[in-house]
Amino acid sequence: MRISELPVDERIRTILREEGLEALRPAQEKAVRAGLLEGENILVVTPTASGKTLIAELALITHALKGRMGVYIAPLKALAAEKHTLFQKRYARLGVRVTLSIGEYDTPPSHVQRADVLITTSEKLDALLRHDMRFAERLGVAVFDEIHLVQDPQRGPVVEILATLLKQRGVQLIGLSATIGNPDELARWLNARLVRDDWRPVTLERGILIPTGKGVEARVYARDGPGEE
Repeated sequence: MRISELPVDERIRTILREEGLEALRPAQEKAVRAGLLEGENILVVTPTASGKTLIAELALITHALKGRMGVYIAPLKALAAEKHTLFQKRYARLGVRVTLSIGEYDTPPSHVQRADVLITTSEKLDALLRHDMRFAERLGVAVFDEIHLVQDPQRGPVVEILATLLKQRGVQLIGLSATIGNPDELARWLNARLVRDDWRPVTLERGILIPTGKGVEARVYARDGPGEE
């Protein structure tokens, strides 16, 4: 799907073209066709660097331009800060208010309530919801990055509680993961459409290292290149 064919606000298409994007990657197109922009819950399972972040952006900014809040739930504070910088750079010109709340400092409640896109961690979002549910009334979409952490003994229960709570409130859920062993089961639990794709932007080589008299020889027995499945 060409960017010019993407069914989003023309201002979003303009920004993506300025970023040098001419067409969606396979998983991105599959997500759009699965109902990403129509409010469907989506579980995306694709390799690292295959374009999952743009899937999140399309949903979050589409909701923001319609007056609904979106939340991006990152697994790490550093990643949350990175996404905040990216979203600010790309979409502040559209009047989208991007707010970071990761626990390093107390974000004023008024800032959280006025946010169009809130970027946070699961633990911080849990604390925000326990403190004041009012901002959640505007929530239209929630993106769980690295959603396979729902299986983590320490962090999983918080992710599970958040997903359950938001699902009950009718919030669109988008889960992103590069490594999950039971995607079909998780998709059923989220009541989500599963988007799977093996396309990767760089070649992945698998092989063995063999000691020789002159050192070590690497023998590659399989290659997965861009566009290969």
